[in-house]
Amino acid sequence: MNVIQEITKYGHEKILFVNNEKAGLKAIIAVHSTVRGPAIGGCRLLPYASEDEALFDVLRLSRGMSHKNAAAGLDFGGGKSVIIADPSQKTEAMFEAFGEAMNALNGCYITAEDVNTDCDDALIIARKTKHICGLPHISGDPSPFTAIGVYQGIKATAKVAFGSDNLEGRTIAVQGVGKVGLDLCKLLAAEGAKLYVANRKNKANLDIAAEKYGATIVSADEILSQECDIFAPCALGAIVNPTTIPNFKCKAIAGAANNVILDLASGEALKARGILYAPDFIINAGGVINAAGEAAGNYNEEEVLKKVNNIYNTVEHILTESQKTGEPEGVIAERFAEECINAARK
Repeated sequence: MNVIQEITKYGHEKILFVNNEKAGLKAIIAVHSTVRGPAIGGCRLLPYASEDEALFDVLRLSRGMSHKNAAAGLDFGGGKSVIIADPSQKTEAMFEAFGEAMNALNGCYITAEDVNTDCDDALIIARKTKHICGLPHISGDPSPFTAIGVYQGIKATAKVAFGSDNLEGRTIAVQGVGKVGLDLCKLLAAEGAKLYVANRKNKANLDIAAEKYGATIVSADEILSQECDIFAPCALGAIVNPTTIPNFKCKAIAGAANNVILDLASGEALKARGILYAPDFIINAGGVINAAGEAAGNYNEEEVLKKVNNIYNTVEHILTESQKTGEPEGVIAERFAEECINAARK
């Protein structure tokens, strides 16, 4: 991979590669934009197959955070970080070294929890840097807020797709029942939705979803072609691609995963099939809205929830605009976010 070409492709400002052999840390921190303020975005830990794969992921995710934060009206830019490691092998030394590495960016990037990192890890990082949020004694785990935002986005999607945002009796297939997915199941079940759930790992959460929320467990492969009203991807990204698009049996796609659509062509193909799509960086912004409340230094949960609940209005606006113009929802959402960034630049 041509690193310089990749980081200039979407206008990234800074990329920091970290290699601390003593601490067992290999990481990449990507700062996409600080036009609206310091970049904010979580730190995920995954056993990437290669450094190229990790770089590709962090570049896409950090650009997505710029759009997510701008569209949510936050006074923060977009960034992301990845640690290349097996989750079972994470250590305190690894996270302390990560915190020290962050200080080299002089506050232009603020991190938080993400995939395979949690509040305990955040506390360890905080030993070495002040540029972190999501601490348990302040805003805490962002997952419940992400789930609330996705729930509101699903209601807005249902309103556009079916004429009503009432989810009672609606069938929703949730792919990925981690922290966010399980919280989402709770909210959906409380409104009377019929759930189908799948996980490649963590059978315990599937059992909870079945026992507490009446969900029907299906295999990780079956969930992609499960007949339902709304498909909610809450695992990793690129799940909407040329292979999967012909198999979807839903009216809409709305979930918590990042980078759900592989590329522009896939977005157009999904639109051609008449399937609505709630853009991922719009619908899943609840977690970063919560974290930004802490990063701003005046955390107020009531104000955070107002912004999270407003995701409903943004999703409804974008889906309605897409129906009027025929443009893919993702294209409209990106243009909206870029307009917000450009307004700040001017």
